[in-house]
Amino acid sequence: GARLSCTNVASPALYHFRKFEFNPKVGIDNPALTLTEDMDGEGLGEPRFYLLTKESTETFGFCLHEELGCQGHVIRQIELGGVAQRRGLQDGDRLLQVNGHFVDHMDHLRVVQKIKASRNQVLLAVLDGDSYEAAKSLGRDLSQMLPDDIRPRLCHVTRDKSGFGFSVSCPEGTKGTFQLSVLQDGPADRAGVPPGSWLLELNGDSVKSYSHTQLTKKLKQSGNKVTLLVASSAVEEFYRLRGLRVTAALADTSRLPFKVRELHLVKGPAGYGFLLKEDDCSSGGVGQFLWDVDVGLPAEQAGMKEGDRVLAVNGESIEGLDHEQTVHRIRAREDRVTLLVIDPAGDEFYHSVGFGGMVLLWL
Repeated sequence: GARLSCTNVASPALYHFRKFEFNPKVGIDNPALTLTEDMDGEGLGEPRFYLLTKESTETFGFCLHEELGCQGHVIRQIELGGVAQRRGLQDGDRLLQVNGHFVDHMDHLRVVQKIKASRNQVLLAVLDGDSYEAAKSLGRDLSQMLPDDIRPRLCHVTRDKSGFGFSVSCPEGTKGTFQLSVLQDGPADRAGVPPGSWLLELNGDSVKSYSHTQLTKKLKQSGNKVTLLVASSAVEEFYRLRGLRVTAALADTSRLPFKVRELHLVKGPAGYGFLLKEDDCSSGGVGQFLWDVDVGLPAEQAGMKEGDRVLAVNGESIEGLDHEQTVHRIRAREDRVTLLVIDPAGDEFYHSVGFGGMVLLWL
């Protein structure tokens, strides 16, 4: 996975900065299509968008800095020939959005965690340094320079007696182009499917090569529940005009019925009251699971359930850690710990639709 290193350099007479390096990876060689930097009436450039995709042996090819006397999250150390340079990121650019989330106001470490949690693909919105400084000096709300919503939606629809509550239209003789008509107050509407949206994935699989007949067959095989990746017309146009591919990794998952939970535990005289066990995950690999939750002790009071899988400890992902390392993280603070967990049903669901990196959803 990604690596985070932290270096502190202090020289009060000159400058102070904290550097957070991360090595997420990217892989596509076609150049990114970005917004042009036309200047508006106030002499400000426009935000530019980059979809970075990496392979496991690559990095995103840049560092994110927080620098004294320099506002914002600053793009620095762009690797020659790396993904960031190939896409067009510039030294001194300020990072405004990560996967559709406005981050200019966020703590620097949290922004780095958001990028790391994106794993192999991240959508960045940046503004050139001069325009950023000018906008700040003018008191501009930088979030207003960005589209309201550029994320597709992941929606989980449960059939009722009337069906799924949507119908599909497709231009005759074409494949992979499906627009949804949504029944008002029907299952799809309640699940958050926008009327007139475009269907991109069905149960975690792309529909790009499907004919209308094949899609209908797949829907019938889905039983009473179906998971759709959809994009409104405005979102679809946003990506299409920039030559960017919409993926589930960029999706808004807030409408899904499966949620991660954050548990805040304060140790009592008898401890926390749970057992941590390493076991196989239903989706493959191993994980750290919570068992033997004692009645009346802090773990149960915080909402812990037997079988919950631990995703993060004190705000940091435990992906890649073994049992002993996870225990050490939990014991790092003597009398309290915060755990990010998910129940077995939610864990299985997110893996089935390609969301194995659950910390992404929480961050």
